[in-house]
Amino acid sequence: MQLGDERESGNIEDRRGSGGGGGFGRPIGIAGGGLGTIVLVLVALYFGVDPSVLLSGGGAPTSQESAGPPPSDPASNDQRRFVAQVLATTEDAWSDIFRRGGQEYRPPSLVLYSGGTQSGCGFAQTAVGPFYCPEDRQVYLDTAFFRDMERKLGAPGDFARAYVIAHEVGHHVQNQLGILQRVNQQRHGMDEAQSNALQVRVELQADCFAGIWANHTRRVLEPGDVEEGINAAAAVGDDRLQRRARGTVVPESFTHGSSAQRVRWFRRGLESGDVQQCDTFAGTP
Repeated sequence: MQLGDERESGNIEDRRGSGGGGGFGRPIGIAGGGLGTIVLVLVALYFGVDPSVLLSGGGAPTSQESAGPPPSDPASNDQRRFVAQVLATTEDAWSDIFRRGGQEYRPPSLVLYSGGTQSGCGFAQTAVGPFYCPEDRQVYLDTAFFRDMERKLGAPGDFARAYVIAHEVGHHVQNQLGILQRVNQQRHGMDEAQSNALQVRVELQADCFAGIWANHTRRVLEPGDVEEGINAAAAVGDDRLQRRARGTVVPESFTHGSSAQRVRWFRRGLESGDVQQCDTFAGTP
């Protein structure tokens, strides 16, 4: 990505290196509970909506927030600048899209943390992975996940990292459009398999929205960036993660979609640039 002199978002809160504070907040959000043990093991590799899928499993955090890199650390500063610039591109893209639709986009803030931190959805630990909390309208990111993407998932590259941020911002777009609220209402009375299937559609739409962001941010893309994004989307498919973890695939336990589904919906958003093309709730996802 050619971020160069692209502006940095001011909606960044850097909590790295601060004391975390333990204990659970009220676990809320559309992700709900009811996931099996294997999914809790895999959730560290997922791009979730909020941490309640993990927090609702019970048990208090065993450690405080670990000390992050000192503010003067060049690598730490480079990570912050990268995240702030990518977040700014999401603000520009979605502000333009909402404005053309006669609406005002209200961007989320993004919290950088290390080890663990308190969120409006409860206490989040690194194992939760990046997530969006609809309660406080904030994206939470431990940048250690970027290292895991490269080393454990085989998804390196700056655009792959940007895709993570754009996916979580996609959940914020869903929240502002009222989609998350409608999904929450639909989940009442559903069994686990039905709830998981609905959650898959939520996640695939966030992938499609990430593609729309990429479509509107072509000015900073370099050759190979799109391929990095596609590789990242495939790397976090439920089927690939389950096969890697236990050698078998259980589609009814999917919560984020297969590799093929995630790639397909990311491509749809990328190629169309149109929110109307991201209706993952109609027909077969």
